[in-house]
Amino acid sequence: MGCIEEMSYEILLGNTSFKECADFIKKNYREIYYVPPGYKIFDVYLIGVPPIPLGVDNDFVILPYIKPCHGSFVLKVPGAGEIRSLRSGK
Repeated sequence: MGCIEEMSYEILLGNTSFKECADFIKKNYREIYYVPPGYKIFDVYLIGVPPIPLGVDNDFVILPYIKPCHGSFVLKVPGAGEIRSLRSGK
């Protein structure tokens, strides 16, 4: 299993609720894909309230990330390969 901590990422919104993370993505990004909890991206399984919004901004994936005991965050992660998968519905 992958680890977000080992990846290059930027925190766009930190230590907040999952709802605020989802709302942030829906409000600030035009290209959005909705995935179910357990969706695997960057070799990490997402958790959250369905449907989970994932934004795309150029070659970056914008995602809500829940870190148990620390809260929810919106992360901006480079991921051209993951974007191709999202766009193709795989």
